[in-house]
Amino acid sequence: MIRRHALLLGFSAAFALSMPAWALDRALTPEEQQLIADIGTHNSAIRTMVGRFLQIDTNGGRTEGTFFLERPDKIAFRYAPPSREEIVSVGRGFYVLNRRDETYYAYPQDTIPLRQFLGSEINLLNANVVDVTTSDGYISITVIDETVAGTVQVSLIFDTDTKELSQWSLVEPSGAELTFSLYDVEKGVEIPRAFFSIPATFKPLEQ
Repeated sequence: MIRRHALLLGFSAAFALSMPAWALDRALTPEEQQLIADIGTHNSAIRTMVGRFLQIDTNGGRTEGTFFLERPDKIAFRYAPPSREEIVSVGRGFYVLNRRDETYYAYPQDTIPLRQFLGSEINLLNANVVDVTTSDGYISITVIDETVAGTVQVSLIFDTDTKELSQWSLVEPSGAELTFSLYDVEKGVEIPRAFFSIPATFKPLEQ
């Protein structure tokens, strides 16, 4: 089963734009500030995006799937078989669907800060950044957020030339780690509206 709470916590930490409880132990250089600002501008301009993702857990378990993003406020992660789970945002909430059982868990949109990444504007300079490093054509931006489950840390890795997100690593409050890599990404693709919908036959489950 996909670890829905871990994935959603990762989104929360990665894209929350709240006041920091932790702080970077140095001042960002002007070059770093400009690069992070450019990353936000570039990604804000991407209105639709599709591709594949690879998820690797602490024990080396690998799970693949496809994702679909449409700004503002729509995203879907479809896990490859044998999993039948899918994470969908339709602008009014986040839903974890089980297409085998035709059930879903619902999360209010305003409690999952991924809405900030799905919006029209992205500004990582306002996120809770605790570390920034550059190496071999990539920049890693590490953020920490205090969630209801505890402290979550996420390292976002962007290509410094294309300014696009290529990978992120999530450290859960338990210490477990998940890494997500994106590939075969296409932008400006028309996505069927049905990809961001909840079938009327699906039944809600309690958290």
